Amino acid sequence: MGDTRRVVDGERRATARPLRPAAPPPDDGAPPVPRPRRERDALPPKPPADPARDAGAAAGAGAEPGEKPQPEPGAKPDGESGASGPQQTDSGPEAKAEAAAVGGRRRRMPFAHAVRARPRQLAVGAARATRAWSRRPGGRTTLPALFLLALVAAAATAGAVIVPAAVGRPEPVADATPSQSVPQTAAAPATPPLPELTGLPGTAAPTGTPLPGATTAPVLPAGRPADALAGWAQRVGAVTGIPAVALQAYAYAELVLAQTNRACQLSWTTLAAIGYVESRHGAANGATLQADGRALPEIKGQPLDGQGGRSRILDTDQGALDGDRVHDRALGPMQFIPTTWQEIGADADGDGVKNPHDIDDATLAAGLYLCKGGRNMTIPGDWWGAILSYNDVRRYAQAVFDKADEYGRLSRNVR
Repeated sequence: MGDTRRVVDGERRATARPLRPAAPPPDDGAPPVPRPRRERDALPPKPPADPARDAGAAAGAGAEPGEKPQPEPGAKPDGESGASGPQQTDSGPEAKAEAAAVGGRRRRMPFAHAVRARPRQLAVGAARATRAWSRRPGGRTTLPALFLLALVAAAATAGAVIVPAAVGRPEPVADATPSQSVPQTAAAPATPPLPELTGLPGTAAPTGTPLPGATTAPVLPAGRPADALAGWAQRVGAVTGIPAVALQAYAYAELVLAQTNRACQLSWTTLAAIGYVESRHGAANGATLQADGRALPEIKGQPLDGQGGRSRILDTDQGALDGDRVHDRALGPMQFIPTTWQEIGADADGDGVKNPHDIDDATLAAGLYLCKGGRNMTIPGDWWGAILSYNDVRRYAQAVFDKADEYGRLSRNVR
């Protein structure tokens, strides 16, 4: 026939393939026997064969080449028909399923919802989908925010668990390891057994030389007040090797500062260590401490002329204290320079004279100097700062630390 008709497979295409003639039925006229299927793979039963349709198919087999059988009105296109013969079309999975049928056998095509995926495949698929989403504009904006939110949630959870656990276990003070940044100190002599210390600040006295920090002008008793500590000094001196006269001056200065500057908490062991490093407790240059606390002959250091590692300080007192009108010299058992003594000098024995060569006056002045600026000598930073302000040499400060720590350990159990 000159005009052939083509069946379109559901889409508009430039060309369409011609339909193949239907296969003739078997010679005996019996329909093909399908192979048995398992129960889970069973497909809906095949509709019974239509004899009229088979006859039409047989008639189409004898048509001329190039001619197509005319479809009946209302009939579906071949791509949608239920014929069992194989058809080659470019339609979707339904056409492929029809093409896979051979001799009445139909191949099962699994549906998407029936596919069983392994957990690993699901995870890989989810990761790929997340990565693809993160590359989109919305994902690039949202993903960092989600990540930051997760970090904040994790930090909050950790804080809620760790912080209460740490706070709930305070370390007992008694079990804490003592700091070695401040030298060990010994117990100071108690004030009650010292009835002679009536001239300390706070007692009633009309006149006299005021001690630093006192709100009134107390008068010190006649004689040396530090002599009240003679018994304690004898016991402590036996284990530390410190002369009793010097030891009384160190302990008396601590007692005075405990009442005039309680926040400083200076120990006599630090004063004793400075006295040892500076003058061997008033024995430098062949001097000897007298019973009243004065060092004879007077102890004067070398001129501060900048030689031999010494500082260079020109004369500031016209030689009134050190006898040198060219350079200053350090004075007394605690080695004060004239300018510092003029600023901080004290009268600890009540004789009306601030004498740098008297170990009582010099020791109390040294304590006042160390406590300047609101220092607390139990704090490591304050202790080291005070010693370095006395002499800004690291080896000097270390020597004072070692000696004070030694005195504290030796006298710890002495009462």
